[in-house]
Formats: sequence, C-alpha cells, structure tokens
Amino acid sequence: MTGALRGRRPTAAPATAGEVFALIRQGAVATRTEIGRATGLSRTAVAARVDRLLAEGLVSEVQGGAVTGGRPAARLAFHAGGGTVLAASVGVSRTSLAVCDLTGAVLAQDSLRIRARSGPEPVMRAVADRLGGLLAEAGADRAGVRGIGLSIPGTVDSTAGCSIGVPVLPGWAEVKLPPLLHEHFAVPVRVDNDVNVMAIAEQHAHPGIDDLLVLKVSTGIGAAVVSGGVLQRGARGSAGEIGHTQVANGPGMPCHCGNVDCIEILASGSALIRDLVVRGRAVDTVSDVVDLVRAGDAEAVTLVREAGRRIGEVLAAAVNLLNPAVITVGGDLVGAYEPLVAGIRESVFKRAVATATQSLRVEPGALVGRSGVTGCAILVLDRVLSPGAVDEILAARDVVL
Repeated sequence: MTGALRGRRPTAAPATAGEVFALIRQGAVATRTEIGRATGLSRTAVAARVDRLLAEGLVSEVQGGAVTGGRPAARLAFHAGGGTVLAASVGVSRTSLAVCDLTGAVLAQDSLRIRARSGPEPVMRAVADRLGGLLAEAGADRAGVRGIGLSIPGTVDSTAGCSIGVPVLPGWAEVKLPPLLHEHFAVPVRVDNDVNVMAIAEQHAHPGIDDLLVLKVSTGIGAAVVSGGVLQRGARGSAGEIGHTQVANGPGMPCHCGNVDCIEILASGSALIRDLVVRGRAVDTVSDVVDLVRAGDAEAVTLVREAGRRIGEVLAAAVNLLNPAVITVGGDLVGAYEPLVAGIRESVFKRAVATATQSLRVEPGALVGRSGVTGCAILVLDRVLSPGAVDEILAARDVVL
C-alpha cells in the first residue's frame, strides 16, 4: 500500500480517505505533512480526508513532539477504540465468543455449551444473544459494532458464507449464515473454517514465520497451512482437512465420512472419549479427558500419547510436502499437551525427512484459548477496515448527512 501510493503517477486518481487511513493504520505516516508527501495530496485535500476519519472515530489526534524550527506537530494514530468487532468460533460442542477492539484485542469473552447438531438457526440465535450480553459487559455500544467474524468446523464456502456438507454438521450444508446474524446485527459478516482462523491468529503471533502448519485437536481434528506468508485455502476451501486422512494398519473402524480408519475416528477428542468410556472412565467431554491426564491416569496418558503418534503419522507427510518452520498445536486437547505432543514428535521426527525436521519447532499455539476468536476478529477487520470498505462507510455517512 505505502509503496503503491509513493510511486503514484501524477495522472493517477488522488488517494482516497480509505487509502490515507491504511497508511495511518500501518504506522507509515503520523502527520498531515507525511501524508502529503506519501500521497501527493494538497494540504487542503489531506485535511479533508483526515477530518472525515477523525469524525468517523477511526483516527485520533494528539499533539506530538516539536518539529525542528517550528511548533509541535499534531500526530495521527489509528484509534483502536473507534468501534468493536464481534467474534464467534463455533465448535461441535462448544462455541467461543468475544467482543474485540479494532486491533483484535479481546475486551470480553465467554463460551457457550451448545451442540452444533442443534442446527444453524438455534446456534446462531444463541450466539447473537450472548454477543449482545458481552457487548454490555464490555461497556460497548451496539451502534459501534463494525462487523462479525464467524468460524465453523469443516470445509467452508467463504464467499457464500456456508458449510459445504460437513458430516459433523448435519443440517448446516449450504445454509448461508450471515443472514441469520443480520437479523440481530446489521453489519458485515465473514465466515471461514475454524482452523483457518486459528492460523490467521497464529500468523499474526509469529511475525517473520512465513511457513506455518496449525493443528487443532478437539472433538475433531483439522489443520491449516500458511505457506510463503499466505493462508492456503485450496481450490474449494478444503486445504488442511487432514482429519479424514486414512492411516495404515488401522482396526477397520468406520468413520462418519464413509471411509474407514480416518485419523479423526481414531485419534480425536471424540475417539479418546469413546475409548476411555469403554475402559470404564466417566468422561463426556474433551475437558474430562484432559482432567484425567492431568490427574495422572496412566491409561488416559497412554491413549493420548498413542493418539499423538497416529496424528504424527499424517503430519509427517505434510512436513515432507510443505516444510513448515513451525507446527503449532491448539484445540481443547492441548490441555494434555505433554503426552499428545510427545507422540506427535515421535512420529514426525521418525517418518519425515531430516532436512524438513532439522529446525522444525513443534509448540503450543501462542494464543491457546483465544486463537479462534482472535482469528475471527482479524478475519473481519481485514474486510471492514480495508481502504475500499472505509470509503464505503464514509460515503454512506455523507448520504445520511
């Protein structure tokens, strides 16, 4: 953005208010004079654009240090408190919710124990109701909400904002989710896969790391790929769907996707719950499994480590193919991190080529417990604070005035 504006030809259209905002948000400029130099706009044009951004609350202005030989220059900065975005990371059995400022920082957070099998309408209604309550708890005005970021498990058509027939989400296929939230909040809604939004958050938390593999182990298993600094969604949005990769030498267990011996049916949180119940343990959720591991239950520890080994078998192929610098592990089962990752490392470092694992780091996600909602917030912020979106907001304000 900055380079494009600085290299602007004299015949190019003048920089818009949205483009000026992008420069301020990036920290590329901090004064009106710097804006003029970067864009070629006149002082009058700069003032007009800055005044509109100030009135919209997207930019703040304070007196800065003295300019050499002159009076103190007013400094401009991105105003993180100029509104909020809402984040909802829907899981199979639990949904994380948050109100965030315009940097993606969480202002208020909660979770709902609601099963996705209830269907999209009741889930979205419960999500909207609780988000309204969180806004009040954060002391934020509904009128200041600028957008909603939403994630759901499995393959997502991010353009249409719907699931593409995921077995763990019966009744969700092709149901467009933004309209269900528009009934409660008249703001833009962006929808993506749950692990993709975790990857967006982890990418922001790992500056300088351009090749990242994000693993989520919860009720199900999924992954996301950041390669060359870009989140890879694939031709139909199903990049990273490792949960339904079949493993060798399995017991022939049928998976809900129609295949047998998928990694998800053998090593996910749901699989561990099933196997522990068979062994007489009173477990109902992934959190119960984690509690057993933390209490030192030998059988639970053994099962979790074996699950890690099986997951590592699949990840080894991904490491050979993608050569990530870092694998981050998140999801509800990360609470049993030590046996889980011990198993993952054992298989990955045994099966992947040495050149791919020589400097590979396997570590817990940097935002464990918040990566989903933080990623949802960043997802929608990238849309609603883009230069084009800001210009549309300001144009709409002009029409109202």
